[in-house]
Amino acid sequence: MSTHADRLAALRAQLARDRLDGFVVPLTDEHMSEYVGDYAQRLAWLTGFQGSAGTAVVMSQEAAIFTDGRYTLQVRQQVDGDHWAYVGVPQTSVAAWLAEHAGQGARIGYDPWLHTRAWVTEASKALAERGASLVAVDTNPVDAVWPDRPAPSDATLAVQDDARAGQSSAEKRAGIADWLTERRADAVVLTALDSIAWALNVRGRDVAHTPVALAYAIVQADGTADLYIAPEKLTDAVRQHLGNAIRVHDRGEFASALGGFAGKRVAADPERAVAAIFDRLDQGGATILTLRDPVVLAKATKNPVEIAGHRAASARDGAALARFLRWVEAEAPSGVLTELDCVAKLLAFRQQSGLLLDTSFDTISATGAHGASPHYRVDESSNARLEPGQLYLVDSGGQYLDGTTDVTRVLPIGAPTEEMRDRFTRVLKGHIALATAIFPVGTNGGQLDGFARRPLWEAGLDYAHGTGHGVGAYLAVHEGPQRIATPSYPGGGPAEPLRAGMIISNEPGYYKAGDYGIRIENLVLVEERVIAGAEAPMLGFETLTFCPIERRLIVADMLTPAERGWLDAYHARVFDILAPQMTGDDLTWLEAKCAPL
Repeated sequence: MSTHADRLAALRAQLARDRLDGFVVPLTDEHMSEYVGDYAQRLAWLTGFQGSAGTAVVMSQEAAIFTDGRYTLQVRQQVDGDHWAYVGVPQTSVAAWLAEHAGQGARIGYDPWLHTRAWVTEASKALAERGASLVAVDTNPVDAVWPDRPAPSDATLAVQDDARAGQSSAEKRAGIADWLTERRADAVVLTALDSIAWALNVRGRDVAHTPVALAYAIVQADGTADLYIAPEKLTDAVRQHLGNAIRVHDRGEFASALGGFAGKRVAADPERAVAAIFDRLDQGGATILTLRDPVVLAKATKNPVEIAGHRAASARDGAALARFLRWVEAEAPSGVLTELDCVAKLLAFRQQSGLLLDTSFDTISATGAHGASPHYRVDESSNARLEPGQLYLVDSGGQYLDGTTDVTRVLPIGAPTEEMRDRFTRVLKGHIALATAIFPVGTNGGQLDGFARRPLWEAGLDYAHGTGHGVGAYLAVHEGPQRIATPSYPGGGPAEPLRAGMIISNEPGYYKAGDYGIRIENLVLVEERVIAGAEAPMLGFETLTFCPIERRLIVADMLTPAERGWLDAYHARVFDILAPQMTGDDLTWLEAKCAPL
């Protein structure tokens, strides 16, 4: 089908054949993943939207696409407003919109393998108040009209050996077994792909940028596990690694296996397990314990081996980014560089180590007005030249066997305006305020979010995204449960106390629509802080990312002595870590960028 309008029409025709008055199309897969394989990119195929969070609703006469503040500009550039209404969340919700737009007796379809039980309950209640109903489908109607839908990946698994994981799979499963015993539970269903990868010490190549494999797992109270995965994905080495304590089944057998827990107490995560899983457990007679996946917190709290691996990956990655920034600074003023040129060159610099396995997300290479879209993704149609007078923003990261990186830097092409420098300095002040924060054990990221915003708030400014997200250990670049955000901002949600060992981003920003974007992002490690005379245990952050912060954009007089001291110390550390990896002009450039302010 040549156009997205054709695809929309085809879906409406299919809904009519299925006797449905509407259908909900989320951007997720049957594991509630943030980043999904090509086979599950239903929202992008239908609408053209390339963001990483969104939902569409298609009715017989109208259609709407729901995105948060990160994608306000992007969704309008990629999705045809003649066919789709743009709806902002959390200002409204899919359920609320359905309640307003569904007619009496309307049947609204949904795929129970793509939604949580809580969403189904919310939407069902909202529709019932209108005399309409939510209808589970056996076959997704989008799949029925997607003629060239990609097949799921058949890539094989790889072992993440204990020397990099810092803990064996047997030890991890023993911890899960203890957790089950404490709750008098017989088993836990693991559906999140990164949870399965972490618990079994395996990695995959089924999802771009995230080293996971399409699978389900059920861990029993005796520490054994059942892994449901396409058999052809297992090599002899992986089978040997899994051993006898992990029973392997075809992925297609998972749904029926859920019916085999009659009289058993089974834990399942209401945020990560889809509605269909709860339905099958219910129908099979299991007693369901709605509890958070026990891997989530264990995975988020990095062990010393994982932390050491991240340090090595960050040092390597920072050197590649520094070489790239020098290259952009030298080449961009000529006006020949494009955003895609920069994506390719940065990838080449990262690949020089011979250790890069993938980027950790699609590189955000954004010049000028494109930088005002926090999650802009360049393609051939949007590719712009870097031109004098613009700010160039690059947000990128790498996947290495020893760690996952994520870093954002901004540099001016030519001379920046005083407004640009003012806004950049305010973002920097917020970044430093968060980097230097000290807080008691039990503090959650939402309580710290305002530290990074205050310098912008003082000028009547703000940014429409969270300030920090968790990062995995050679796993997902966006990892929960830790975050630095309040519920009112995208990326916010339930408050999770920060714990020593968590890795999280520090990335305040500022975005001027139609003109430029600014974001300064480092990853930080939550660590214990010993304070003489303290009456409570305290925590703080150790910065893990090392790459120069652009001096030409800093208004030095706006920084306090303490802030200047932090920046000078940071740059001294950058030089110590990166200089041994640099030579010639790169080293000369680094020395100048890291000189005291």
